[in-house]
Amino acid sequence: MSDNSIKIAILDMYDGEPNQGMRCIIDIINRFNQVVTFKIFDVRGKSELPDIKKFDIFISTGGPGNPLEGDGNWDLKYYDFIDTLTVWNKENNIKKHVLFICHSFQMACKHFGLAEITKRNDTSFGVMPIHKTKEGADDPVFEGLSNPFYGIDSRDYQVVQPKLAIFAKKGAKIISLEKIRDHVQYERAIMAVRFSEYMVGTQFHPEADPISFVANMKNTERREKIKKMKGKRKFRNMLEDLLDEDKIYKTNETLIPNFLRIAINDLMRTKKILSN
Repeated sequence: MSDNSIKIAILDMYDGEPNQGMRCIIDIINRFNQVVTFKIFDVRGKSELPDIKKFDIFISTGGPGNPLEGDGNWDLKYYDFIDTLTVWNKENNIKKHVLFICHSFQMACKHFGLAEITKRNDTSFGVMPIHKTKEGADDPVFEGLSNPFYGIDSRDYQVVQPKLAIFAKKGAKIISLEKIRDHVQYERAIMAVRFSEYMVGTQFHPEADPISFVANMKNTERREKIKKMKGKRKFRNMLEDLLDEDKIYKTNETLIPNFLRIAINDLMRTKKILSN
């Protein structure tokens, strides 16, 4: 591939923990391998972060643990990296496109001061309905998805209590919320934010495919924990949801591909204009 290819940096936030997320992300990126290349950076394990001048698109993954905690090294470098990207997009014609997923999304929300990050009363895990907000209904990253659409959710923490004045000041928008809970007195968590025209984040896992979920179920201890947490009926319903082509399959085929197409088209268009 030529040096003119669009370069993607994957920011690995899994801290060495075995996961299916990286496989899923790479699988989606490989659908665009005629025009892109990618490189992986171990952010939490090795404090690796890309030189933003050398990459065009950034995908920052999910990961384990408390998003409010770091080691005072990688986390500070990560926040500086986000700030550098923000400044770059204000000062340069060729923009950098960023997708934050789950753990990264929570950290970005904290860093931008948009909301509170709190520990959930219990773990959220499984196939979940995700509701677009009014702003989300028009967001191009959701184009082709129904309302609600479905995603894989896996989290012990949540983004809640949005600071709407800061959202307005920064031009950020809440574009999706978690399922409506009629009989439970808990605030609905924020499931996706449009931080700017070029930065977007999701609490759920848009990269996840049914294979990744089933792979988790092969671990007996994990499977029994989920059964106990959800109950046998909800567990069976979850497995049925995985086979529904309008649920996880649809999200996997739509959201990150939308993000990449938008970014690639913008980069190609801008580079063409600047070269003329």
